[in-house]
Amino acid sequence: MKPGIALRASLMSPALALLAAAPVSAGTSPSQFRVTLTIQAECKLTVANDIAFDTISADGSIGEQCTNSTPYSIGLNAGAGTGATVNVRKMSATAGGAVNYMLYRDAAATQIWGNTISTNTIAATGAGAVQTFTVYGRVPAQTAPTAGSYSDTVQVVITY
Repeated sequence: MKPGIALRASLMSPALALLAAAPVSAGTSPSQFRVTLTIQAECKLTVANDIAFDTISADGSIGEQCTNSTPYSIGLNAGAGTGATVNVRKMSATAGGAVNYMLYRDAAATQIWGNTISTNTIAATGAGAVQTFTVYGRVPAQTAPTAGSYSDTVQVVITY
């Protein structure tokens, strides 16, 4: 080996060693993105417990769940009985005849429960969890109907 070649190789060796030890930087390019969520106001009926009259009064309940801070109203229609109104609902028998009854928002039976918002519905604000309301049913004094089974179907409407 020639002395000049060995010297040249030994001079290059430390330079190559420095290059191999130096970190290689690929560079960075910062960026960002947004994270979003849109929650729509929603209400749903979770439970409606039937009212079964054994005497002149009986209670049921309605459960609803609305998104937090969503204002809503719960209304009850007149029912399916022929000639029924929210003031006097009617249970009908398959053999004919009808029994009048009323549904109230309060235990004292002074506030009829109907379906006109701001007049005879229950207004509240959603809490994100199930909220339960009692439906107070009463059968007023009336001419005794014929023996039989009477029933009606009342629709619950949640407006939000």
